[in-house]
Amino acid sequence: MKKLIAATTLGSLMLAAGLAQAADYQIDKQGQHASINFKISHLGYSWVYGRFNDFDGTFSWDADKPEASAINVTVNTESVDTNHAERDKHIRGEDFLNVSENATATFTSTGVEVTGDNSAKVTGDLTLNGVTKPVVLDANFIGEGEDPWGGYRAGFDATTTLKLADFGIDYNLGPASETVELILTVEGVRQ
Repeated sequence: MKKLIAATTLGSLMLAAGLAQAADYQIDKQGQHASINFKISHLGYSWVYGRFNDFDGTFSWDADKPEASAINVTVNTESVDTNHAERDKHIRGEDFLNVSENATATFTSTGVEVTGDNSAKVTGDLTLNGVTKPVVLDANFIGEGEDPWGGYRAGFDATTTLKLADFGIDYNLGPASETVELILTVEGVRQ
């Protein structure tokens, strides 16, 4: 649920490759212009929404060769926040994220396949709960340009669905709760 999300969003950044020269970007963590969110069914009766409040990452892309782009994201798994203290405590425990043993989740891109003018499939390795698996993010380029403070920014969003059991999370909440959807939005500041 965690970092993979954040990392996946970064893959979207590669889509802008045709719009800018090769550059390195830092995710705008200070301004909170990036988010890693998730949603999961609760017993098939409602949705639980949450986010990771602490993550960091970088991305780079080459305007002429988007396939050479790279994305790296690290998520502090203890920062999970569903707006309910007892539930968050349970999610941090052994049944789900096991943060005492797996304090971070990471995403490292391994490839980008452009699928449209502003869309791409970003493939990468997600490490969550101590398990590393390949994931694919459906990414979209939102926009890029100068900001009011003299910087240059690029923004993307991405989604993916993870099967919890693939990452060693097998707590039984019923068949409707076997997957979690990650929704990522990222804005990076060119370095």
